[in-house]
Amino acid sequence: MKKIIAILFACCLAAGAYAQTQTIRAFSHRGGRLERDENTLQAFQDSWDAGYTGFETDIRMTSDGVLYLTHDCTLERTTNGSGIFEKKTSAEIDKLRTKQGNRMLRFDDFISFLQDKDSLYVEFEFKTKPDSLYPQERLESYAERIYQAVKSIRTKGSVLRFTSSDLRGLRYLKKAHPELKSKGPESELLIIFNSGVTEEAIETCRREDIWVMGCKTKHTTADMVKKAHDAGMIVSLWPTHKISDFMLAAYLGSDAMCTDIPFSMKPWLEQNAPWLKVIY
Repeated sequence: MKKIIAILFACCLAAGAYAQTQTIRAFSHRGGRLERDENTLQAFQDSWDAGYTGFETDIRMTSDGVLYLTHDCTLERTTNGSGIFEKKTSAEIDKLRTKQGNRMLRFDDFISFLQDKDSLYVEFEFKTKPDSLYPQERLESYAERIYQAVKSIRTKGSVLRFTSSDLRGLRYLKKAHPELKSKGPESELLIIFNSGVTEEAIETCRREDIWVMGCKTKHTTADMVKKAHDAGMIVSLWPTHKISDFMLAAYLGSDAMCTDIPFSMKPWLEQNAPWLKVIY
């Protein structure tokens, strides 16, 4: 325990060195999946009530073409159902309950929740794996529906980003909607990598002309984050299971950080690391 506290304190001190120039956008991952019933309306409402304007969510499509917020392609972990989500109809999904008794949240209802809220930061993650569940035609229909719904949100001063580890959906959006911003603070696209910030990740972003990357904190170094920044890229790191994860990301120079513990993290940071400029 003493070692953990010492490491955390060291991260705090190191992060303080960035305080004059660094601003971190913190956002609630699935509404705070370690502290709330993930991807439910109550989780996002609780996050909003706690002072968060930043959210991340995951979107999948039923066999009859209805969009819901859910991370897994299978139902067992989060609901009282079983089987493949994409093989179910919306009528079947609507009958399910989460392990904590909530309804599965339709994407349209999440869009309604976001309406008329300003200064938002929202990551809409395309969950289109495995590929066999989303052949190209179905994937394009899925991506287009999400795009049109997001563009219907009435909001000011917000950043709404389409994100994925599956480049097919992002490539479709770039081709179908070339007006989408892909570079700078208002970029509407982000590539998710199952790795730290690497040379390969930087090269992939450059090749795809998508200049925001979501990478794992583990195996990321401050030098690689600087290299990404020098190339004109924005770096978002994940996950935050503990306060020390967030402090490490701050030390590494991350521009954004999703958190699974938004309700305990925000008051802790406000009390113990007031030098950090964090936008919630």
